[in-house]
Amino acid sequence: MKLRSFFYALAAVAIALLLIAAGGFYWLTAQSPLTLLRGGMAAPSAAIFVPKQAPVVLSLLANPDRLEAFRLLAAAPGERRRSHSELRQIKESWLAGTGLEYRRDIQPWLGEEITLAVTSWDFDRDKLNSQQPGYLLVTTTKNAQRSQEFLELFWQQQALAGADLAFDSYQGVKLISSSSVATAAVGDRYILFANHPKVLREAINNVQATDLNLTNDTSYRAAWENLAQPKIGLAYLNLAALSGNTQLKSLGIALSLNSQGLLAETAAMTDKAESVTPSLNQPVGALDYLPASSGLAIAGSNLSQFWAEFSGTLPGNNALAQLIAESITTWESRLGIQLSQDIFSWVEGEYALALLPRADGKAADWVFVAEKSAAAEQGIVHLDAIAKQQGFSIGNLPLGEKEIIGWTKLKTAPTKTKKSQPPFELNAQISGVRADVGKYEIFATSVEAINQALQAPNNSLADSGEFQQAIAPLSRPNDGYVYLNWPASQATLDRQFPVLSIIELAGKPLFANLRGLTLSSYGKEAGVQKAAVFFHLGMVKK
Repeated sequence: MKLRSFFYALAAVAIALLLIAAGGFYWLTAQSPLTLLRGGMAAPSAAIFVPKQAPVVLSLLANPDRLEAFRLLAAAPGERRRSHSELRQIKESWLAGTGLEYRRDIQPWLGEEITLAVTSWDFDRDKLNSQQPGYLLVTTTKNAQRSQEFLELFWQQQALAGADLAFDSYQGVKLISSSSVATAAVGDRYILFANHPKVLREAINNVQATDLNLTNDTSYRAAWENLAQPKIGLAYLNLAALSGNTQLKSLGIALSLNSQGLLAETAAMTDKAESVTPSLNQPVGALDYLPASSGLAIAGSNLSQFWAEFSGTLPGNNALAQLIAESITTWESRLGIQLSQDIFSWVEGEYALALLPRADGKAADWVFVAEKSAAAEQGIVHLDAIAKQQGFSIGNLPLGEKEIIGWTKLKTAPTKTKKSQPPFELNAQISGVRADVGKYEIFATSVEAINQALQAPNNSLADSGEFQQAIAPLSRPNDGYVYLNWPASQATLDRQFPVLSIIELAGKPLFANLRGLTLSSYGKEAGVQKAAVFFHLGMVKK
């Protein structure tokens, strides 16, 4: 077998089918007879093989063929042949080099659950061979005879390919292994794959010593019990083992189907058993000043408190923290300010932030709306003082019937007219503009952007059908929204973060039909911090 061992290939196929199926959810209605809308299995039974300390566990709780049926059902009659061809190519690609065919060798026996776990970062604890992660894949079987025939065929192929096979028996379970993969059939229900026999032996021990397995871990049970939506998949992350984060101990992510897309609910177990009630029962009024064309929008209340809590839960060495830090640095360099000190600290009421992509492909504009308060007034005075220190003038600028305040600086530039004209001309560089509107103060990075914000109440993001559909599956009360209009912001985000192109390629079936993504936090209850992400899916015009 090639480097892509079989157990990895099987997991990849299952995940790919989940993403492909997600691409067709938008055609489904609430009256769909497909039972997956009501969730898959009740709970991941294969967790009995996984040790408590496992850093990552992923469970698919529905047979991949049922997920594939979503895609074929969703496709128009003329597109079904192409969809079927795409599915076949993906299966063949991931099983390439294994000598196996999904439909012939796997489909006849594969059951309703696939659980993949990283059992340990170093399963043999041998410092001489560096870290050796342990990988375990557990599948249920609906036909014990066919699954046994599959294992026999699989090992026959490995022997013919020249692999050295080892046979063993442990606790009455037959183990077969080569240099890269080991398998076992436990009873007539489970088929186990691992990257080493020691990982399989540990899995069998976990079943017999129940206090060792994941099903009896309090954090895992709390994650499962706090994610009440019907589930077709569950991910569990031991954050302490993954990143050394001491504030968030673990994170559970449950996937469920919605007639408009895919909903991921999260439950993060913290180290403090406290409760925090979410602050908002209705969408933030500041959203009225964000244009409907906004590519990215963030809205909530008490930005000062939110930022203090959010930044405190992010360890500084992970990818998300670095992505956020890069975004903040970009905006800070444009405005010449420190966001956390000069803006976040005084925003105690409602706020809304939007990214406005430009049609000409140039750097996107930003709009920030903040509710007025005594602290806000002092903060604005401080911002004006910073602008003056940087050599900008603070003055009124006419914009239609409205006057706005701009931070401007005059610069000389060579004239492009004839030689008889003065050799230089004066140009006004605008670093930022702001406007006073009712109970809000609006900031923007350009005159064009603030003009869009001032006109937004006639066509705001809050009133757009796309945004309303994107927030409909999320619960209330909540702490506000992070909303991404994917078609509008994709080009801008790809330029800003090249790594996104790799993510899009890996999740192509999902991103090809992604209309939007919305995230919301539901506060904290007894130390469990809850949130949700909704992937709004539908026909995207390219």
